[in-house]
Amino acid sequence: MSKRLTLPKKRRLTSNRQFKAVLDHGRRAGNSLLILYMAPNGCGYPRVGVSVGKSSGNASVRNRLKRLLREAFRQSQDRIPQDVDYVLIISPSLSRRLKKPEGGARVLASLTFGQVRDAFLSLVQGENRTK
Repeated sequence: MSKRLTLPKKRRLTSNRQFKAVLDHGRRAGNSLLILYMAPNGCGYPRVGVSVGKSSGNASVRNRLKRLLREAFRQSQDRIPQDVDYVLIISPSLSRRLKKPEGGARVLASLTFGQVRDAFLSLVQGENRTK
């Protein structure tokens, strides 16, 4: 029987203090979809926090993006380093494309789970690393 990948509360960053610790002390990586901050946590398991600003669109767009990001993390838990906190932020270039009235819905509809997961995994595995 395969291991069930879930996302319980203990695997999420929930407080402003936890987010701030990762943003202040973590490594940063980015691509055209995401900005990823990573910092060691000492918990024995990875944790994730997702931030999607209001500049990314209305509530339904932001919630869809958050669901995609959390699902990418959830399904990748066995392929990423343990003992690390991750903060995922939508890149400014994607936010600008989503905000455009004529193309925002089209951009969101064309954004697949596979693209988000691959963008996340490529950043975690060290591609496009910046500081």
